Amino acid sequence: MSTFANPEIIELLKSRFITVAIDQAYQRRQQDDEGDFYRQLAGQSPRNNFNGTTQGLYVGTADGKLLGFTNHRGPDRVKQTLTQALDKFKPAEFTPPEAKRFDPRWTYQPPKDGLVVRVTAKVLGGYEPTDDMWRKAFQESLSRDNLWVTADEHKGLVAGKLSSSLANRIARFHLVDNTRGEPPMWEQADVKSLKLTLADGRISGTFHLETADGKRGFQGNLLGLVETENKQVTRFDVVARGEYWGEGTFTGGVPKGKFPFAVAMTLSDGKDEADKVRPQASRGWVDGYLRSER
Repeated sequence: MSTFANPEIIELLKSRFITVAIDQAYQRRQQDDEGDFYRQLAGQSPRNNFNGTTQGLYVGTADGKLLGFTNHRGPDRVKQTLTQALDKFKPAEFTPPEAKRFDPRWTYQPPKDGLVVRVTAKVLGGYEPTDDMWRKAFQESLSRDNLWVTADEHKGLVAGKLSSSLANRIARFHLVDNTRGEPPMWEQADVKSLKLTLADGRISGTFHLETADGKRGFQGNLLGLVETENKQVTRFDVVARGEYWGEGTFTGGVPKGKFPFAVAMTLSDGKDEADKVRPQASRGWVDGYLRSER
């Protein structure tokens, strides 16, 4: 059972804590009030070098006092960290911090009048059987990311056109194997072939992505449906499926050779907090993400 499916941990978090999920690569770099607060808290932990990753699970007070830290994902260790933090906690009067300064490099929002599309990926086969709990968890995992669609691209979809910029962004930044960790994105030169069309509400086509050395690639077909109403896209369901091969620095444990892989995309309804998460490939580079053809 994974850590955040553990009933005891779920109950502890729901009843005794206020939970926050962040991408620390943003907060440790942000030169604003939120970044200052995060560095104050994380600086009390063993991970206090902000020139590198500070990932982990932190427990702290609302005024920035660290009560516990672990970078171990096992449920027993996480539960221990939570219970020990509760033992240390002493309620006190204080003035809640207020965010007044915002670093524009790291606090950007989805494009105005654009779309947010949920993206999920999964390796469909090829793994060697295993009894190892953690390896099995990675083998069965689903990834989650968000695709941003600009206002002009949204208008194009309403008019029955799939812009080359949107097609290229999907290929380079979302047809990636991110099921075991943070993936390398495709360079423009890695897009060997991309032939996608939109006709009568149906997106279809083929793609071939491959690095120059041939060690990593993804080749397959894409099929989807687009529906509109009152000049708004009301449905965007797309599936890309094919053969994938190779791994990145942080996505080890890949199946041997070529393996079946699929990516599914569906229009966000805005009801899930995760819909607000910025696309992985936009980290510190939102203009490059939205102008993917450069």
